[in-house]
Amino acid sequence: MDSIVAFRNNLSDYLSRVAYGGERIPLARKGKPTAALVSIDDLRTLDALEDAADLKAALKARKEKGEIPWETVKARLKAKRRHVQAGDTTGKH
Repeated sequence: MDSIVAFRNNLSDYLSRVAYGGERIPLARKGKPTAALVSIDDLRTLDALEDAADLKAALKARKEKGEIPWETVKARLKAKRRHVQAGDTTGKH
């Protein structure tokens, strides 16, 4: 894992490694993972996965009888997104 200071000092090199080499570079601040530098293709893939999870949740919610308050729907989507981001792609939590 690279430090943010190293990233800042070598920005051009890091961008080239990600854009042209396909690397995914996690960055740390004070030894703790803080962010990651990924290619635009990886970002688009992550966005598409998020959109698919949101759509699946919305379609499931439409099938439920009765009304669900919007705040409840947002909380469920947020929880599901956290699980997906944590690597739980099963959708079960």
